[in-house]
Amino acid sequence: MTAARDAEGRRTTPTPRLPAKLAAHPSVQAVLARRRAGDAVNPPAVIDADWLRELCLAAGADDAAAVSLDHPDLIGEREYAQSALPGTRALIAMAVRMNRDNCRSPARSVANQEFHQTDERANHAARSVTRALQDAGYRALNPSVGFPQEMDRFPSERIWVVAHKTVAVAAGLGVMGLHRNVIHPKFGSFVLLVTVLVDAEVSAYGQALDHNPCIDCKLCVAACPVGAIAKDGAFDALACTTHNYREFMSGFTDWAQTVADSEDAADYRSRVTDSESASMWQSLSSPPGYKSGYCLAVCPAGEDVLGPYLDDRKTFMDTVLRPLRDKKETLYVLPGSHAQEYALRRFPHKPVKEVTGGWQPPAKRSTSSDRETRTS
Repeated sequence: MTAARDAEGRRTTPTPRLPAKLAAHPSVQAVLARRRAGDAVNPPAVIDADWLRELCLAAGADDAAAVSLDHPDLIGEREYAQSALPGTRALIAMAVRMNRDNCRSPARSVANQEFHQTDERANHAARSVTRALQDAGYRALNPSVGFPQEMDRFPSERIWVVAHKTVAVAAGLGVMGLHRNVIHPKFGSFVLLVTVLVDAEVSAYGQALDHNPCIDCKLCVAACPVGAIAKDGAFDALACTTHNYREFMSGFTDWAQTVADSEDAADYRSRVTDSESASMWQSLSSPPGYKSGYCLAVCPAGEDVLGPYLDDRKTFMDTVLRPLRDKKETLYVLPGSHAQEYALRRFPHKPVKEVTGGWQPPAKRSTSSDRETRTS
């Protein structure tokens, strides 16, 4: 049933023709009575953009803007948005700031906690906005910032409900950087993004930025330990996910295959170090940990971020970039890949380990004599 509009453009629902038994139900009678009394929620057909922005900021977002689902840059999102929330008309992009020095820490526990805490804050903000829109009479839905995602689709289809970065750029919250993170004009790369879908238009939509916040410093290129980011703009997504997502999705699959393929505990421990086992346990018992994120950590772009880099670039390199490059850590690469060659050449002090990345079956089980030779 399509809602009609009153003189002020509000949605109105005509009285339905109901079977007698259903019409006699107390809940049904209460709903119809509220409608006759004019107490039913009839929201405006178009959401006020100023009201919406204030709602997002009050919920915990640091910036927000809406974009129509008809935006030409969202052609690839329309099918997914309509599947998630039939009748979607607009998408609300929100950015939530992260604490910069936490993200820059060589201690992965510090950086990962910042990512996950901001994830939660963004999810809570989007849920609060969704609740407020629902209470105002709209249908709205907020997909997760990151995980959980639609794993029943993996690996044949995309697993995310909505592409937050694509929506944020279309809404004017930033521009996609060389490192494939959205750079906000004020907060730089230190933001996480979330989206709310709603079944109404908004009175004003965000506009694309008139400049690119990226300053073309190429520090993200220098920081990536597996060469996933090239100076010319090319991006090796497989190299990035193989290392950075070692304890997510496919990396966990690779580890599980290693467990299954091991003959016994000694064989397993010859393949997986104690620190790797402990790290995987931690990711299973806590939110999973990213292995890198250095491209974001070293990015000086954004008006609130840029000052120290402009004041003293050498000190910025020494205190932000160098600790990440100098850190001794295992780098995970696919055999024979560019990432493997790059890691061995550019970071000889970082141990390099070949993994399947979960993209292919593990190597054939070794014979007992092979295992005895390897572990003796």
